[in-house]
Amino acid sequence: MLTELSNQFSLVNSWINDLRNVEIQQDRMKFRRNMERIGEIAAFEISKTLEQKTIEITTPLDKIISQEIAVQPVITTILRAGVPLFQGLLNYFDKADCGFVAAYRKHDANDYFSIKQDYLTCPDLNGRPLIVADPMLATGASLIEAIKDLLNHGKPTELHIVAAIASRQGVETIQNEYPNAKLWVGMIDEKLTSKGYITPGLGDAGDLSYGEKLQR
Repeated sequence: MLTELSNQFSLVNSWINDLRNVEIQQDRMKFRRNMERIGEIAAFEISKTLEQKTIEITTPLDKIISQEIAVQPVITTILRAGVPLFQGLLNYFDKADCGFVAAYRKHDANDYFSIKQDYLTCPDLNGRPLIVADPMLATGASLIEAIKDLLNHGKPTELHIVAAIASRQGVETIQNEYPNAKLWVGMIDEKLTSKGYITPGLGDAGDLSYGEKLQR
């Protein structure tokens, strides 16, 4: 299942416009906050699909039967670029447990890359929904490696993937690898360069959030 959040015009379109704009990108706090907002909208939409349970609540005046999320999800992200999007999801799923993956593109002299993954921490995933936040879904290579390692920590009931911007190729790669995954994407860009960058894209989400890194 694929949901493109910007298909029906909303504030998501405006936030993505700001994320892309080279002048507005100079404001790191606004960049992080817009990424966070997209995570919040995705969390709201995901919550509509989760299994529910019936609970009884005691109010100051009476008792009421209501609905609640049956099993709290586990929210994960790939450090460091995914942190603002992850935070948006966590703002809404405030009872969720969390996991983290440290992965990066290791570039060679020609700027081609391989995926390096150095660290992972995650709670037991058995019987729980898993939500993975990756702001830029380009080739899908790093995301697939992260998910493979996460699934060593149990079998989730469902897999949700959240991205602010994705390439069409990246979406198709993930759908082929995980056909039952539910993708929630802010906007899809049709082009991917020969070196694996989304175009028009927005640049390096990690650098724009936290400053340029020395390693390349």
